[in-house]
Amino acid sequence: MPTIRIWVYDGVLASGISTPVDVFMAANVYASRGLADPGRPFEPYTWRVESMDGRPVRTASGQVVPVDGKIDGRARADVVVVTAPFVGDMDAFIARRDLVGDLAHHLRRRHRAGSLIATFCTGAYILAEAGLLDGRVATTHWARSSDFARRYPKVELRAREILTEQENILCSGAVTSFLDLAVRLVEKLSGPRLADITARSLLIDTGRSSQAAYAVRLQAHGHADPVVARAQRAMEEALADPPRLSDLAARLAVSERTLHRRFRQAVGESPLAWLQDLRIEAAKQLLASSDLGYESVGERVGYADPSAFRLLFKRRTGLTPREYRRQFSRALPGRRVIDQVHADHD
Repeated sequence: MPTIRIWVYDGVLASGISTPVDVFMAANVYASRGLADPGRPFEPYTWRVESMDGRPVRTASGQVVPVDGKIDGRARADVVVVTAPFVGDMDAFIARRDLVGDLAHHLRRRHRAGSLIATFCTGAYILAEAGLLDGRVATTHWARSSDFARRYPKVELRAREILTEQENILCSGAVTSFLDLAVRLVEKLSGPRLADITARSLLIDTGRSSQAAYAVRLQAHGHADPVVARAQRAMEEALADPPRLSDLAARLAVSERTLHRRFRQAVGESPLAWLQDLRIEAAKQLLASSDLGYESVGERVGYADPSAFRLLFKRRTGLTPREYRRQFSRALPGRRVIDQVHADHD
């Protein structure tokens, strides 16, 4: 029988434990009804919820969750699912070496033994601390992407993606992407037919390909580099017609090469990529909060060519401007970026 071990600790989301289990349970039910993939023998999944000391854990919401035993990297597992911490202070979490260090040790052992290692959201930090993501692709919560990129430069971070997979390591994005992850694990263990039937029965949208449509650029710059912060403010204040990088570097009394390097170190991406993200975020808010035409939205955020704007918007968010407005027209709060764009054109 395929064995799935779900590793938990204090401070995780309760849904990050129970929901994947529900997906595995549903897959067992539908397979028992003869709906497993033809020609692929099915054995029911078994799973165990395990903590470091074998004691119940207290979730971020205060629920106490019983477990089935202790985490042991030597114990056989087809899949290890690492639940994600729901914490505000990632530095403090990573400093818990009795937890993170021990988890890393057990994860390395299971990966060497051939287990699939899977996590979601901020659980990617644990895999990165274990060194399992060095030189490999990964994703994490979109709001943590800049911080993650700074901490783990050896990881090929694909923050816009819902799910990444390489060499028996799977990562999925923000919080509820544990649904996508659980369905993918069913597919890997038992085939696409059972995975599709399970997803459809539980109303899981596996068609999502990007987190970008859901992301909101945080107002805080989230780093301590004053030169980069001044560059970011200059871009924000002239969103539709920002200064050229060479002019901006001269204004900040650094070379263009230095500004580019410091930007990558502080933000995790190039100045141009950051500006494009900022413009797309402004466009998202305009689409969600106004009835401006799509060409007008593009012009207000600096794209005079409507076709170029549509192509870039879809590449960044996975949706066309029209699709985005239809899906999120009442979903995005706040008007800070929109008001700034209007002010720049008054």
